[in-house]
Amino acid sequence: MHDMRISGLAVLTAALALTAAHPASAAVITVFDVSGANDTYADAINNPGAITGWYLDSQSNAHGFVRAGDGTITTFDAPGGTQTQPDSINDKGAIAGNFQGASFQQSFVRAADGTITTFYDTGATTATAINGKGAVTGSWQDTNRVSHGFLRAKNGTITSFDPTGSTGTYPLGINKTGAIAGYYVDSGEVTHGFVQAADGTITSFDPEGSIYTEATGINNNGEVVGYYYSSNEFHGFVRAADGAITSFDAPNGTGGTYATGIDARGAIEGYYVVFGGGYHGYERTPKGTIKEFDPPNSTYTRPEGIAKYATVAGYFSDTGGVYHGFLRAK
Repeated sequence: MHDMRISGLAVLTAALALTAAHPASAAVITVFDVSGANDTYADAINNPGAITGWYLDSQSNAHGFVRAGDGTITTFDAPGGTQTQPDSINDKGAIAGNFQGASFQQSFVRAADGTITTFYDTGATTATAINGKGAVTGSWQDTNRVSHGFLRAKNGTITSFDPTGSTGTYPLGINKTGAIAGYYVDSGEVTHGFVQAADGTITSFDPEGSIYTEATGINNNGEVVGYYYSSNEFHGFVRAADGAITSFDAPNGTGGTYATGIDARGAIEGYYVVFGGGYHGYERTPKGTIKEFDPPNSTYTRPEGIAKYATVAGYFSDTGGVYHGFLRAK
């Protein structure tokens, strides 16, 4: 969801980035905006090509939207609250996201027919991903403001979980089997990646040399992507279903490489930072080739979702500081 996913270390790294143009790829990039919006943020895409995200009105209030494959945009708000921010969409068109309730942040599921169901646990709740069966994952805070992972079944049953030794758990992706990927913080304030299998078994992992690991997505084959900090720089990684980890860097990512999503074939999308040169998007093919890209006139590119055929959705800032949604398709 927007910049709230960026870790503290990433923020420090990104603070050194300014603006620069970069070569475009051969893929077609379509720019879009919600009518009347001051800024538009595309946050997720499904395989049929529907995109969800949120936009800011003239009063800086956030509202949700879904953009159909034909480009038609429908806006919506979670009932009983403000600041609606969708974060994930499944292939049936169901959307999961968050909004500001009366006392704290709550979460919602919006069915394909537009029906919205809100939910929350003891404290502030952040829904981050929904799979094809309607299961939702994310994090919730207890009365001590400690974050725990949750899995909400389609029938509304919520199960809380944490890796052993966690003092803060943050799931970010869920696949069709119910396997969940994310990250957690231990008692020494070190961040690790984790995968929770469908049976509830949790495996913690870190790429070699990592002192900070975030798993950001998981595909239906059990492949996990994310990024980690090592040797004074952020690197992208992909973890195979058997646990083997491959790290990578965008060729021009002098300020760090971040992986944010993976499709069924193993294509990865994310962004990289250039010292003195801003944020830029990239696609990493299943064979490991990295293709860098930016929408026209972008000074800050953030791919946020990937669907089949490496179709990517995200948002960018133009030279005037206005944010727009984009769709990159081949």
